[in-house]
Amino acid sequence: MNSAVEELLQRSRALGSDPRNTNYAGGNTSAKGSAPDPVTGSDTELMWVKGSGGDLGTLTEGGLAVLRLDRLRALAEVYPGVEREDEMVAAFDFCLHGRGGAAPSIDTAMHGLVDAAHVDHLHPDAGIAIAAAADGPELTVRIFGDRVVWVPWRRPGFQLGLDISAIKAANPRAIGCILGGHGITAWGDTSAECSANSLDIIRTAETYLAEHGRPDPFGPVIHEPLPETVRRERAAALFPLIRGLASTDLPQVGHHTATAEVLDFLSRAEHPRLAALGTSCPDHFLRTKVAPLVLDLPGDAPLDEVTARLRELHARYREQYAAYYARHAVPGSPAMRGADPAIVLVPGVGMFSFGKDKQTARVAGEFYVNAINVMRGAEAVSSYAPIEESEKFRIEYWDLEEAKLRRMPPAKPLATRVAFVTGGGSGIGAATVRRLSAEGACVVVADRDFAAAEKVASELGETALAVAVDVTSEEQVTAAVRQAVLAFGGVDLVVNNAGLSLSRSLLETTLADWDLQHDVMARGSFLVSRETARVMIEQGRGGEIVYISSKNAVFAGPNNVAYGAAKADQAHQVRLLAAELGGHGIRVNGINPDGVVRGSGIFASGWGANRAAVYGVEEEKLGEFYAQRTLLKREVLPEHIAAAVFQLTQLTQTTGLHIPVDAGVAAAFLR
Repeated sequence: MNSAVEELLQRSRALGSDPRNTNYAGGNTSAKGSAPDPVTGSDTELMWVKGSGGDLGTLTEGGLAVLRLDRLRALAEVYPGVEREDEMVAAFDFCLHGRGGAAPSIDTAMHGLVDAAHVDHLHPDAGIAIAAAADGPELTVRIFGDRVVWVPWRRPGFQLGLDISAIKAANPRAIGCILGGHGITAWGDTSAECSANSLDIIRTAETYLAEHGRPDPFGPVIHEPLPETVRRERAAALFPLIRGLASTDLPQVGHHTATAEVLDFLSRAEHPRLAALGTSCPDHFLRTKVAPLVLDLPGDAPLDEVTARLRELHARYREQYAAYYARHAVPGSPAMRGADPAIVLVPGVGMFSFGKDKQTARVAGEFYVNAINVMRGAEAVSSYAPIEESEKFRIEYWDLEEAKLRRMPPAKPLATRVAFVTGGGSGIGAATVRRLSAEGACVVVADRDFAAAEKVASELGETALAVAVDVTSEEQVTAAVRQAVLAFGGVDLVVNNAGLSLSRSLLETTLADWDLQHDVMARGSFLVSRETARVMIEQGRGGEIVYISSKNAVFAGPNNVAYGAAKADQAHQVRLLAAELGGHGIRVNGINPDGVVRGSGIFASGWGANRAAVYGVEEEKLGEFYAQRTLLKREVLPEHIAAAVFQLTQLTQTTGLHIPVDAGVAAAFLR
């Protein structure tokens, strides 16, 4: 690896790993150096710069765009002016060196045109606080003297690169600049010097804010944060409604944040005024929208009053957002992408943030925390003055941003869906969790064996949550559903899979055997369906419930009375709930598996040995035995059941259906 590249990656990761320096996926870094031309072999001056969409903290060589400096700098001679500067982004492609590498970002000109071997452009909260202060230019001089220069707001692009290049040339003592409403840029002759200059600007700004800032920039406390237990209960009660409102135009996944910064901001008198001003840094409002929705009631107000008010405020927000779009759209502007809020603030309870997946929802919340920190800093030493609304619109509905969205891969079929799978730690449940996750869903792995649930969830990262639940317990089911809601905002798809079986004849079946199997499968499915249906109805977005029943729900076999009766109960729950919940757009269907031996928790726990004894075969050959008695002569695996669950999610006009997945058992044909 080229030494300049190695130093650049080390510097980038060090800067990007500290949230005080820049936000997730925000900012970019570069290094200039030389490398052999692949054709002539002669040294060629190059620039390596973080490409579009990458994250500094995890940057790799593949995330760098590599450009020839001579060609990049020659673009200044053909630059058509600020009215056509967006055309220069396409011209960067003609400056690329070699094959591969990341796509150059809009900030490429800033790095290439500045006469310094190393350049950092970052979005530190302290730096943006100065950049978004009403008297930012005066503060910059007061804090830094002539070492850091103020650059008035300009949308990122080629002209901003020319501006910073000219400012550096005119200010030889300067180590960097404050970009009005945006962030900071620093430079150096070596990678170490550049990093030191970036940190010097950031830490100096932090120190100034700490030493000279007012202690209560957000004003006096008017709403105390609710106690943690009460806060979580209220958040869980409100989240499905808020998620449903935020998904009016486009379905969303949610994230709840109740950090000290958020709760303090929402407890103070000035938070409505400041929130209405919106965020400032382009990276912020691209993810948080121009402004949040703010509840104007205390979080502990009566729940019916809060929910009614949230509905009113949401309708007003949509009207105001549509008016914002209408004020600034011009012929050729991209179509409005949706009028729902990305951030909803509830005093005493916290922040609800939304996005197309869990990471996007979480990151949107993180960016609003950045915005709160910026507001605090600006208000502490001046007053918060973000860029003009018209400029925010130019960024939000920029053709270049629209092009970036078009380049993104299409969404997976279950993107934005939240699935709750019982018995998800093993067998059919684990296979179903993995399949739904692969299709884009967030998944809640619910199992009495928490270690097994955690093992499956750990494979899938932040899109999966493990919860411990005994489905026979009303309290545990309620708590598990609450955990799911707090993690993702709600529930859209339920798979009632938890089960067990004791293979005994009528005379050998005890009352405890009967009760246990009915408690887990009949009672458990009822409890899970009831609690999750409440959430789905509150969301107002429909949903679906899938019961993993059994061939034995319709086929009478020997030594199976308790299991078969419990499965028949589940099968009729499907019909009853399909009839009852259809008016809410909730579909209820079932799957009747048979002979799922390999990977099955039920068969491994003794059912397999009992069934093998009943049929007079060796236990390890039970799967083969079941396969041979089917019409297709094929063994049924957990993955086949998981595939059927997924297919049911695609049958959007189907409810009350039972699908056999048994390789063909004529006696269990549905009539």
